[in-house]
Amino acid sequence: MPHFCKEEEEILYRVFEITKQTMSKFERCTGISQARLDLLHQLYEVDEISQRALQKLVHIDHAAVTRHLKQLEEKGMVVRRKNPDDQRFTYVSLSEEGRSKIVAYRSEKQRFISNVLADFSEDERKVLLGMLSRIKENVEKINE
Repeated sequence: MPHFCKEEEEILYRVFEITKQTMSKFERCTGISQARLDLLHQLYEVDEISQRALQKLVHIDHAAVTRHLKQLEEKGMVVRRKNPDDQRFTYVSLSEEGRSKIVAYRSEKQRFISNVLADFSEDERKVLLGMLSRIKENVEKINE
């Protein structure tokens, strides 16, 4: 770990490192990225949705959603179809394969979360969530 001049720098560094490590280990443990799992979860809740509406729900840029959906489609987990009346619009739904796999993914996600938060009391989790929420709010205020 680099030598830090200020405690504040170390806090931000640790947030970055935790994010990087968590994303990598999450995908390795669950077999799917958090972004793709979010897409599948949203699709699980609806029969069919436009790709544009899905993109707004998951807060991922359009190109990334298209890329993720293409790869999920290649794996047989989602079905995409063009609107016959307007080819600019694509509709997405979860395939049967996707429906069956999301249950397993959710289970693996819960196991991962339990491991990450092991040995934290309920009170510690609440305090941590409060602090992380404040950091998120502060970041959102930057350049408003």
